[in-house]
Amino acid sequence: MIKDLLIIAVTAALLNNVVLSQFLGLCSFIGVSTNTKTAAGMGGAVCFVITIASAVANLLYDLILKPLKLEYLQTIVFILVIAALVQVVEMFLKKFVPALYKALGVYLPLITTNCAVLGVALKNVLNKYDMAQSVVCGLGTAIGYTIAIIILAGIRERIANNPVPESFKGSPIVLITAALMAIAFMGFADLNL
Repeated sequence: MIKDLLIIAVTAALLNNVVLSQFLGLCSFIGVSTNTKTAAGMGGAVCFVITIASAVANLLYDLILKPLKLEYLQTIVFILVIAALVQVVEMFLKKFVPALYKALGVYLPLITTNCAVLGVALKNVLNKYDMAQSVVCGLGTAIGYTIAIIILAGIRERIANNPVPESFKGSPIVLITAALMAIAFMGFADLNL
């Protein structure tokens, strides 16, 4: 059981990294990765939202939608759960960590529309994960997102201090960097899990 959960977590974090192999959640990944502190804060917020959303979505699906044969409503229900959780995170950060709240800016409410969060909830249903597997998959996915955004932020901080050809400044160099990171993460595919 523990081995299966560990495999789910490592697979979600590294092998099927949500931003580098599935290309979900790119808006906040590109937008917030300008410095490592802000990226870590966004990673923490996403960790909370994805993990809790995975658990709540699993409960709602198994206890309400499936027994009542309302599975077709899963996307709408999951979006409502995600929106509510993001509101909780937003209120918490505004009250207790105002500097991070300000630094995240518009990207914090965008977690609601972050397709990575919804993608995990839907993937858990598709894979027929139980509660523990759903939470571990959500946490693994969130950790993978956090690892990727912090690495990109660190690289972007270093790039800012180096000369970059004019045609590559801004988004082009960020996208090239993200592409190279995706290629590097493909190296995890050889893990024998």
